[in-house]
Amino acid sequence: MSTEALRFRAAGRLGATVLTSLGHSLRVTVEGDGPLREYRETGQPVIFVFWHSRIMPLAYLHRKEGIVVLISGHGDGEYIAQTIQRMGFGTARGSSTRGGVPGLRGLVRAARQGHDLAITPDGPQGPPRECKAGAIIAAQILGAPLIPLTAGGKGIWRLNSWDRLVIPKPFARITLKYGAPQFIPRNTTAEELGHHATVLETELNRITDSADDGGRDGVDADG
Repeated sequence: MSTEALRFRAAGRLGATVLTSLGHSLRVTVEGDGPLREYRETGQPVIFVFWHSRIMPLAYLHRKEGIVVLISGHGDGEYIAQTIQRMGFGTARGSSTRGGVPGLRGLVRAARQGHDLAITPDGPQGPPRECKAGAIIAAQILGAPLIPLTAGGKGIWRLNSWDRLVIPKPFARITLKYGAPQFIPRNTTAEELGHHATVLETELNRITDSADDGGRDGVDADG
């Protein structure tokens, strides 16, 4: 095994250990998960969509569920892949820009095997909080609902990265928030795909801002 591969494995092991330790200390409020529970009761695979900045808290909060995540094929993506694989996720390598077709094929195979999927529509390199078409196209092909979700709160660190990556502080109060499901009909036109992307982007920004403000669309989760 190459030195680079060993470095990726070591970083992934460390990342999973730190994230799990932090996660055990979190105080989590869940909002809007009713539709997700109904889909899982019927065995309907879903496509989770969330901003790239939220991948770390969500990796803990949805660990060990067998969700298959679209991860970019470049080096930074390998660090993320090694971390989340140790937390019970599968991965499909590609992106919504370069390398997107192989990644999309991997997602389609996983969904047809009954797995839920996860896509960061602003990844792998932004612009942050702007929705690319990959998740919309996957939902159109599969007929699976898009489930916007986020995790946020006041007790977080933000790294100086392109997406301002969020890492929860120990014992932080975090809101795990789900948005309204979105279906994309198979006969959707290219123009309509753009409209669906705008709707998804608006909903993701709404729930993300709400979670960071304490949940319940800006009302303190304790109130």
